[in-house]
This record gives sequence, structure tokens and C-alpha cells, in this order.
Amino acid sequence: MSDEVSYAYAVMGTAEGLTTALEGVAGVAGARVRLVPGGPGDALTAAVSSVPAGDFQESALRRRLEDLDWLEVVARAHHTVIESLAPHTTVLPLRLATVYLDDGRVAAMLEQEADHLSHALRRLAGHLEWGVKIYVEPRPDTGNTEAPSAADAADGLSPGRAYLRARRSQRHSREESYESARHAAERVEAIGAVMAAGHVRHRVQQGQLAVGTGENVVNDAYLVPDEAAVEFRTRVLEAVQGLSGVRVDVTGPWAPYSFAAPPGAQAPATDRAP
Repeated sequence: MSDEVSYAYAVMGTAEGLTTALEGVAGVAGARVRLVPGGPGDALTAAVSSVPAGDFQESALRRRLEDLDWLEVVARAHHTVIESLAPHTTVLPLRLATVYLDDGRVAAMLEQEADHLSHALRRLAGHLEWGVKIYVEPRPDTGNTEAPSAADAADGLSPGRAYLRARRSQRHSREESYESARHAAERVEAIGAVMAAGHVRHRVQQGQLAVGTGENVVNDAYLVPDEAAVEFRTRVLEAVQGLSGVRVDVTGPWAPYSFAAPPGAQAPATDRAP
């Protein structure tokens, strides 16, 4: 087996300017990115680079994928390549760490999957991905619930009863925030049903993946036509107006990662690097 394998980033229709777009772009492991043609009449093209085979063998890759620092570096390089190509053509992103034994296997994949890839590219043409995240915001600190407030004293409540009232108030406030988030999600979905060509629901972000304040309760992606992007973003941001304790973030535009069925996952195992 060679010391290197071919790491595949994305598939595109063959178009002018792609080689120029990749000039100076460093791929995974800092490797130069090249184009591999394939499919009927070489109508399709894959962006690939050579990476160390040892890092992407199945057993090593399982360990690597648990190393968040390594994973972040690979993901950034993967994203950089795709974002360099996206302004020039419709891009079908491939799954992170999709590798083949060599460029010949990449070309064979393009040939075998030509119908599926061409259909996907036609569907994605003129569309980009927008991310929509909804958060339940933390409520302002209401103070020490163990100490009775002046209002509690005026009502003649004992410290114990004052504590229970404060806890009920906090619980009620939190329930209101979740109800607001539910309404926001329904409004956003209704907007997407009219304006987007596709909708994918991702797992909410927690732990190290979570950023910013609040609890992420919705983490969705929408496939939006280019001409509707500005209106889509505006309407989604307006969806939380009048709702307390909830925030919506709209990110993008991105290459349509969430809407690209990875052909590498469908190729025969013998075509892929072990």
C-alpha cells in the first residue's frame, strides 16, 4: 500500500477557473489540492489532495476523530477548500475524512456515481445553506432565593414560604422561555416551508460544541435559493420578535454541506482506502 491516499473534499461539474481558485489553497495536512476528472465525458470533477495513509486507516482514524484538536484542523482545511471553490461553481461537499486508495479510485467513483452526483448538483444549483439556531436565554439573576425580599416581608411570608414562591417564579419564567422557543421554532419552520428547498434538523449543540450564552434548543439548516437569501434571513430574525427569553442566530451562506448525500459512503468498500 502506498504511503499516501487521496483525500476527497468535494465533487463539482467541470468548469473553468477551478484550478485558479485552488492556487495557494492548502488542504488537509497542508497538501496541495488538485482536480481529478471523471464521469461520462469527464463532466464531473473531484477536488483531492494526498494525505498520509497511516492517519486515515480505519483504526487510526477512529482514534483521530476523538482528538478534537486534530479534528478541528482537518475540518478547517476541508472547509477552506470547499469555500474556495463555491464562488465558482455548484459544489457537492463530501463527508469529512473521505479517502480513496488513489486518484484512479476517485475517478472510478465519479463514473459509478455519475447519475446520483449529477442529479444532486442540479438540485443544489443556485442554492446555498443557511444555519438557524434557536436559544433559550438565561434569565437575569433574581437574587438569593434563600433570603426573603421586601415584598415577601410585606406579604407576611416566612423565609420558607418566600423561598418556595421564588422557586415557583423561577420555574414559571423558565417554562415561559421554552414556550417562546417553541413558538419561534414553529414560525421559522413555516418560513422555511415557503422559502427553502430543503430543511435538515441537526442535533442541538451541547458541551464543547456549544458557543455563546443560552441553551441551544434548535439547530437546523435550510437550503435557500440565492435570490431569496436576504428575505429569508430577515424573516427568520424577525420570527422572535415579541417572544421573551429566546434568541435566534442565522449563519451563512455556506456550501450545502447538510444537503449533500456523500457518494463516498455509497461506493464499494474495495474502492476506498481501509
